[in-house]
Amino acid sequence: MYAREFFAELGLPFTDATVVGTTYYAAPTPGPLRLRIDFSPTIRTGEYDGLRLATLHQDRGQLDAVVLRFEDHHTFDHRDATRGRTPRDTGYGKFKEFRDRPDWVPWEGAHTRGLRDAIEHYTTIWFPGAWTPCAPNRATGRTAGKAPFQPASRAGSRAR
Repeated sequence: MYAREFFAELGLPFTDATVVGTTYYAAPTPGPLRLRIDFSPTIRTGEYDGLRLATLHQDRGQLDAVVLRFEDHHTFDHRDATRGRTPRDTGYGKFKEFRDRPDWVPWEGAHTRGLRDAIEHYTTIWFPGAWTPCAPNRATGRTAGKAPFQPASRAGSRAR
């Protein structure tokens, strides 16, 4: 399984990071906290339906974990639509690893932007300052002005 390539495709900005086997480890900010990302298995052998993110403390162990499902982040929507799969079909929003086919790239055609955004959201909570803030994408032209606020006035009082 080409885990290193998958994590490279996510484009995570952490310079102090490495992939060991199928797990991504990073130290997004200085300090005792670490980030671990691995594939979230289903009940079937070699099948994965998302990424599992965990925040680890050097001394205390795992502090938090969350699973980001591929289906929730539309990672394989295009692939599944072209194959005629629906959410009710086996394999929808998942990928399967084939150990007898080492050239097989199971996540080929994955759209990782939704996952990357979710990872960014998770890491900004646990690792403030790890992501550089992006400049807002603003269209040129007129900007909206503030409308004056008129508080609602009551004509009468309500008896209880």
